[in-house]
Amino acid sequence: MSTGQDAPTAESTRTDLPEGRYGKPRAARPSRWRRLVFGLVALLVSGGIAYVAYLNFGSAPIEGERVSFDEKPGDAMEITINVTRDDVNRPGVCVVRVRDKTGAESGRKEVLIQPGSKHSRVTTTIKSIGRPVTADIFGCSYDVPRYLSRP
Repeated sequence: MSTGQDAPTAESTRTDLPEGRYGKPRAARPSRWRRLVFGLVALLVSGGIAYVAYLNFGSAPIEGERVSFDEKPGDAMEITINVTRDDVNRPGVCVVRVRDKTGAESGRKEVLIQPGSKHSRVTTTIKSIGRPVTADIFGCSYDVPRYLSRP
């Protein structure tokens, strides 16, 4: 009993799907060289980000560490710091500060670190505008201001 129409084949059913019923057809996979180029670009970008992070967050060439602090009369505080540096021939500067009970900075001082040794210990007194409760190091640098380096 033949109706005059051929039976549908597997190829004809794939191409004759109702439009919009099964979603968009799959896109062809990107070729191998495109994936390789994308991978190389991603590797270069992540390497650049890692390099910049190392420059910004790596170890500092000169660092200070608070050893002790002691309150002095007249709204002042004495602080002792250890300074470690990689270049013993260059002078450095460390900024030390005191804070009041609210945590606000109430005094600041720049301390010259003379050239000479890799590890230096320096003690200085910082005046405060109110009663200080703590002292710490803001930071150290080799960029010594001109007024500190003059004899």
